[in-house]
Amino acid sequence: MLDLNSLLSTLKRPKFLVQTARIGLESYQRERDISRVLGVTKLPKTGEAILLLLEEEKQQDQQRRDQAAFYSYARHIEILTAIMAEAELLRQSSKQRQAM
Repeated sequence: MLDLNSLLSTLKRPKFLVQTARIGLESYQRERDISRVLGVTKLPKTGEAILLLLEEEKQQDQQRRDQAAFYSYARHIEILTAIMAEAELLRQSSKQRQAM
């Protein structure tokens, strides 16, 4: 988990993307959104979901930097929103385990 937290802490993106993704947290529903964002039918565990999301986000960010014609801000933001939500779930589960 420490490695995953390190990966998350190194993620630096433009302020407008992060702020918009934070707004999306209000309506995030894991069961609905993680399936749609990752294109899976079976929900992955939180850590696995974060790794898959980080890989997808890396590709989106490269498209943004390359100014690719097919880049989608909406897609990038929904991936960042999912990363933030999953990271919070990971923190909560870690706190619960430490409390036991």
